[in-house]
Amino acid sequence: MRAATSTTYGPPDVVRITTLPDPVPGPRDLLVRNRASTLAAAGVAARSGTPWFARLAFGLRRPRYPVLGGEVAGEVVAVGAEVAGFTVGDRVTALTRRGAGAHAELVVVPADGAVVPTPRGLSDVDAAVLAAGPLTALPFLTDHARLRPGAQVLVIGASGCVGTAAVQLAVVAGAHVTAVCGPRGLDLVRALGAAEVVDRTQRDATAKPSAAGAVDTTRYDVVFDVAGASSYRRCRNLLTDDGAYLTTVPSAAILARTLWSARRAGGRRGVVAFTGLKSTELQRATLREALALGSSGALRAVVDQEYPLDRIADAHRHVEHEHKAGTVVVALG
Repeated sequence: MRAATSTTYGPPDVVRITTLPDPVPGPRDLLVRNRASTLAAAGVAARSGTPWFARLAFGLRRPRYPVLGGEVAGEVVAVGAEVAGFTVGDRVTALTRRGAGAHAELVVVPADGAVVPTPRGLSDVDAAVLAAGPLTALPFLTDHARLRPGAQVLVIGASGCVGTAAVQLAVVAGAHVTAVCGPRGLDLVRALGAAEVVDRTQRDATAKPSAAGAVDTTRYDVVFDVAGASSYRRCRNLLTDDGAYLTTVPSAAILARTLWSARRAGGRRGVVAFTGLKSTELQRATLREALALGSSGALRAVVDQEYPLDRIADAHRHVEHEHKAGTVVVALG
């Protein structure tokens, strides 16, 4: 089979297409012919080894997992002898262990892992996209945001992979969403339901009202910074008395704030969460929910650009250097 591999950290060109032996499923595994996966900021960090904390997860000196990619969407081509509930030909969507191994034509996934049937009506590309951003946004908004209808929500980085999911999920929950993004994503986030849109190149939505150019005095129940573009300290005065600043990007400051917030029953909170470390059962449940929302039309799979496996280095360059409007897809067939 062909796979995108990288054995050293570096620029996009360290990712090469290589031919590997076809994987053999164990008695409790499924072998899936992968049709679509995605590439987001976490994949770029795993390839480049930056920022520094990425190496804690992916290997200190060199990549621990040569094949990257966390989402699999395709059909089952072999079933282990002890597997029940899946048959050859089933369309499935799955998350790989440790977010690695999916940028390959064939992928082994545990049958009792984070794998679910792909709903009818969803393409493999749609399923892969719904298995990406929403798998981060859903736990943040359901477990940490305490969303209620009418809540004021500010999404920073609203036009990317996680951001487009966050905007839609907050709208579905009945929140009033203000979306912050670059010029390319303004029309997109409006179409996804954002009530207000801020062009980050024209105005700093996190600036204090007294600062030059700051005109918004709204206080938010939730500030969801999916891009790591701000901080709890900077956004604290934007929060309601019981509001939460959520971010997907770890730092020493937000880790300390998360621990402090966990000790308090109320007040303003700052939270970073590692959704990839959740139990298999919770990941499977979240995956099933995301696909169901997509199948029902409540959640749209937003594709920025689709790259064939042969152009995986270009996909890395695109994610690393351009402001996306949606999710970058890696097509494998």
